[in-house]
Amino acid sequence: MMPLEEYHKKRDFKITSEPEGKEKESKAKLRFVIQRHAATRLHYDFRLEMDGVLKSWAVPKGPSLNPSDKRLAMMVEDHPYEYRTFEGSIPKGNYGAGEVEIWDEGSYEPLEKIDGKSDDLIMRSELHKQSLKFILHGKKLKGEFALVKIKNSTEENAWLLIKHKDRYAVAEDYDAEEHTSKNSKVTAYLQEKSSKKKMTPPKA
Repeated sequence: MMPLEEYHKKRDFKITSEPEGKEKESKAKLRFVIQRHAATRLHYDFRLEMDGVLKSWAVPKGPSLNPSDKRLAMMVEDHPYEYRTFEGSIPKGNYGAGEVEIWDEGSYEPLEKIDGKSDDLIMRSELHKQSLKFILHGKKLKGEFALVKIKNSTEENAWLLIKHKDRYAVAEDYDAEEHTSKNSKVTAYLQEKSSKKKMTPPKA
């Protein structure tokens, strides 16, 4: 299957403003983005540039800087590289309908470098082994992280996103929601949705 085939199949680009995008060649500095996405449920989309696309995981509780938090991350279809700058509304009736905003972004690199191998090649090989170790250079997320496939899980796409113990790690509770900008469009969308729910009289 072509990396972006599933992504394209799920979307009608005449209706949604999401980028259609195509594979590109990954340059020296790899990028990552975390998008806060209010769809059926609020979740965070964690995306790593690799192999010319964005390898993507949905993280229901959002990332954490506390190493004792092992956050569930469900691997989803690849997204085009252009998606890393996408913010806005996905219209009702479309896949992932709701509101999307960028929660964090930056560059990233493999934790263990290998002479003569590009960062992209190293990350692709780690993905194949289902265990990725990398350093994020974001505004909110910094330092070492791991993404590890859960062995023997009933869910075949279940991974864990884990913060390594380093100088950026925290010991206190970490809630990604508390690190969201005050004038967030996603928060406004969620508030509007919940007030609409309250206003609808229950069916007799």
